Amino acid sequence: MYYLSVQGTKDIFHFKQFSICQDTCALKVGTDGVLLGSWAQGGKRILDIGTGTGLIALMMAQRFPDAVVDAVEIDADAAAQAMGNVKASPFADRIYIHETAIQKFTPLPPQGGFDSIVSNPPFFQQSLKAPDAKRTLARHTDSLSFRDLIKSAVRLLAATGEFSVVIPFNMRQSLIDEAIIQGLSLSRSVAVKTVPHKAAKRYLLAFRKERPEIMEEQEVVMTESGERSPWYQELTKDFYL
Repeated sequence: MYYLSVQGTKDIFHFKQFSICQDTCALKVGTDGVLLGSWAQGGKRILDIGTGTGLIALMMAQRFPDAVVDAVEIDADAAAQAMGNVKASPFADRIYIHETAIQKFTPLPPQGGFDSIVSNPPFFQQSLKAPDAKRTLARHTDSLSFRDLIKSAVRLLAATGEFSVVIPFNMRQSLIDEAIIQGLSLSRSVAVKTVPHKAAKRYLLAFRKERPEIMEEQEVVMTESGERSPWYQELTKDFYL
């Protein structure tokens, strides 16, 4: 498993090969990010949109040792913390943090596009804003609408690449509809339940420019007794202590 320690004012989340300092980031390490970082397909060139602490970028770098990972973050404090987490990791020579909006991001070299794009995107629409401005920026679509997210993915994705997200169950269809409008097709879908007796709380979704056969699954994070399910344990075995 993992442990969370507090050293001075720094919250630190420890994984097997790296640690995440998260004291200046609005959104902390959580199940959504760990799920996406463990599940998304990779490649030689990977892009993480809205990296926050750098968690998913680090997970992808660990899983795909030949990959170069670009990670984009609009919030200055989060970008700085991601840079610190990357610098302290074994993957510092393969991860590049860019403090910018994804709408303005231009990769170098620009040719070919990314083999894999991942994002744990803002997902609150037309709802009450959090009192913390940074948390609002991280959680609401005001700074990154689904339209802009998908448009950026289409612009930056390689012809045979895959764009993967984790999204709350009630936002799933809105994201799929926007993807279809902009020319992406759903390739993989996992409905993720927290426990077996409850409805799916979140979805893992993957999209491609081509029209593949859709693979649909349903999985569970925890057993009724509160332990990690066999699926989740296998998915995350290379990360949790």
